[in-house]
Amino acid sequence: MSRPNILIYMTDQEQAQVSFPEHPCLMPRTEQFAGEGVRFRNAYTVAAHCCPARASFMTGLYPSRHGVYNNVNTHTAIHRGLNDGVITFSELLSEAGYRMLFSGKWHISNHENPCDRGWEELIVSSPGDRQSGIPPTARWEEAAKVSNDTRGRGQILRPGWGHYQVYDTYPDQGPKGYENDRDYQFVTAAKEVLPDLTESNTPWCLYIGPNGPHDPFNIPERFADMYDPDQIALPPSYHDQMEDKPRIYQRQRRQYWDQLSEAEVRESIAHYWGYCTMMDEMFGEVLDALEASGAAENTLVLRMSDHGDYCGAHGLYCKGVPAFREAYHIPLMARWPKGIVQPGRDSDALISIMDIAPTLLDLADIGPIPEGVAGRSLTPFFNESSPTSWRDTLYTQFNGVELYYTQRMVQTQTHKYIYNGFDFDELYDLVQDPHELTNVSDRPEYQDIKQDLVRRMWRTALAEKDIISNPYATVAMAPWGPGIAFE
Repeated sequence: MSRPNILIYMTDQEQAQVSFPEHPCLMPRTEQFAGEGVRFRNAYTVAAHCCPARASFMTGLYPSRHGVYNNVNTHTAIHRGLNDGVITFSELLSEAGYRMLFSGKWHISNHENPCDRGWEELIVSSPGDRQSGIPPTARWEEAAKVSNDTRGRGQILRPGWGHYQVYDTYPDQGPKGYENDRDYQFVTAAKEVLPDLTESNTPWCLYIGPNGPHDPFNIPERFADMYDPDQIALPPSYHDQMEDKPRIYQRQRRQYWDQLSEAEVRESIAHYWGYCTMMDEMFGEVLDALEASGAAENTLVLRMSDHGDYCGAHGLYCKGVPAFREAYHIPLMARWPKGIVQPGRDSDALISIMDIAPTLLDLADIGPIPEGVAGRSLTPFFNESSPTSWRDTLYTQFNGVELYYTQRMVQTQTHKYIYNGFDFDELYDLVQDPHELTNVSDRPEYQDIKQDLVRRMWRTALAEKDIISNPYATVAMAPWGPGIAFE
């Protein structure tokens, strides 16, 4: 079989659940697409933050190996780019004869741009700019002038910081509503290049990376009006006050998000769903353009996101320190008419965002896989409903966005353990408590399970050269140390 073309449509901050057919969010093109390929229902990111997640997507590596832990474009960056010697799938595909084109969000390095990693650039958002990312003093001078007396609808008051609008609506910009939207520029640039790509016999890889549905949820009227807030139920975990969870979780909710009334929370969800529907509609335009080009039959299309958004779950928004499912669980679907047998399948296997890079290298017949790659090729799922062997544990690495909170998560199909170096730990029984309402970390009946998950954590941490094994008394906070990995 000839090497497939590759088209990646990667949204930003999209929950997995909105893409499922049982969810009330309208995603008709995504649903049709999933029915023509494979839907991975248990796909997860490696960090609930754009930069490390995208770097893991591009490399197949954990952050401890690729070096990107938080926002590369701010002055609090731990590293501003990939470690020396790290190779991306785009470089290898380019060397193997693929034509590589990039349109959309980058946000992987402050020192490099897509063109430095094998891509032709159409439009690049969040590029590397070699700047420190320190906000100008004028920003704080302006913040000081803002009134703190009245809170607007959907607004969070943040004295001295500048207030934050969680959601908003703007007038439609044409029949589609989004004609002038920045994300549509990325999509349009990609659509326009497709005919040129398909005219040659050279295999190609086209990346399209919209910024939506990233917060704030600011969308055209057409999409904001699709959902009636009064008909939207609050998330099952919304009333969780998180008394048994780390204090920073509680503080985020109480300091900011509790300013929103329940009616506003429902309105925010309506806007988030509308945003996701808009991303779905743009995706449909891409699929139509691909079909018109005549290249759809031998093109692997991946529909995915880098991480999710809490969007009211546990009363929270955005992503980051809280390690709940909504921020880590990502949509992932693959369609390849010429290469996927028995399309229309769902898989419940534990999938990592790191699996994308080795999958693409496998399909392009590129080897050997670069050293340290922790992801695994998904190609067995294209040929059968369940591979003979697959991982039974997921491991994540989070080092705290711009305030540094060391956190690691270990998840199986039935339980999730979170090691919080900054506070007490969490353990959730995902079978009995799928919405992660009750932290059972200290319950005696769960200690054997907890110890097993800690052992799994250390085995991966040591193998991946993670930075959490210093034995000094003030930082050796895990309930069992690395030695448990050798028992």
